[in-house]
Amino acid sequence: MPPPKLTESTESTHRAEARPRWTERLRAVGPVLGLVLLCIVGTALNSDFATVDNAMNVLTRTAFIGIIAVGMCFVIISGGIDLSVGSMAALIAGSVIMFINWAGPAFGSPLLAVVMGAVLAVVLGAVFGLAHGLLITKGRIEPFIVTLGTLGIFRAYLTYFADGGALTLDNNLSDLYAPVYYASIFSIPIPVWVFVIVAIIGGIILNRTAYGRYVQAIGSNEQVARYAAVDVDRVKILTYALLGVCVGIATLLYVPRLGSASPTTGLLWELEAIAAVIVGGTALKGGAGSITGTVIGAILLSVISNILNLTSVISVYLNAAVQGFVIISVAFLQRGRR
Repeated sequence: MPPPKLTESTESTHRAEARPRWTERLRAVGPVLGLVLLCIVGTALNSDFATVDNAMNVLTRTAFIGIIAVGMCFVIISGGIDLSVGSMAALIAGSVIMFINWAGPAFGSPLLAVVMGAVLAVVLGAVFGLAHGLLITKGRIEPFIVTLGTLGIFRAYLTYFADGGALTLDNNLSDLYAPVYYASIFSIPIPVWVFVIVAIIGGIILNRTAYGRYVQAIGSNEQVARYAAVDVDRVKILTYALLGVCVGIATLLYVPRLGSASPTTGLLWELEAIAAVIVGGTALKGGAGSITGTVIGAILLSVISNILNLTSVISVYLNAAVQGFVIISVAFLQRGRR
């Protein structure tokens, strides 16, 4: 029996359905193509760009923002936002430094002090994220307002603790903590390994667990998710706590880099994390996104910064401006997307 003949309206419907599929495929491969193109441009502008040492440098610097971006990906997919992650990282860094400086002599074991300081970073991140989640869900305050408020609170408290200056690790404790940032395993820096592990775990949680499906469902349509018996408040609280944990992990890796924290620590990290997520293809309105795309987006932004450092095409001081233009451009391309 021959197949039924398609009417003109049916053919139009199929064409309309095909267009979104091609659009989604383009969005999926867009960040990868952009990264490849940037690498080609970077190599053409400066031969030092294509060296292994420079690649490791780029990935190491990507690790901090990349880890935070993994948590931010969950928040944005759920339809939320967090503007405070940079200030949160600064306060966590300062708190960890103060604790380690106190705990080293108090416990008589510098190594124990450093280990407990690392644990404290993750715990503080989880607590701060939990506070955000509770204020947003139980307090019924918009995420933008909550995290805009805590952005100022976190950085103000760090400035207060540092008396307007910087908090610095004692020399012997700094030397003991330094390998967390500077050491390598199989010639790959430890922060890169941690970034990879966090990204893999994040991808599994998002794509292979009920919680990950709930996060996407809430971002797509929160009211429908409630009708489907999803505990929306609980999922949101866990999502912000997860982001806080990611900020804590990134901070414990960042502290040994300079061994200090100041009011400028973590400045504009929120911009970079959000940019990495949306450049990676996550919908600004929530409901769709991927950890793989977020990782690529974070690397892409680091490559842009690295190219600016290695060349004189654009001043390195315009790095934040470039990221801002990228965010606006991606938002423009995503308009109307759900």
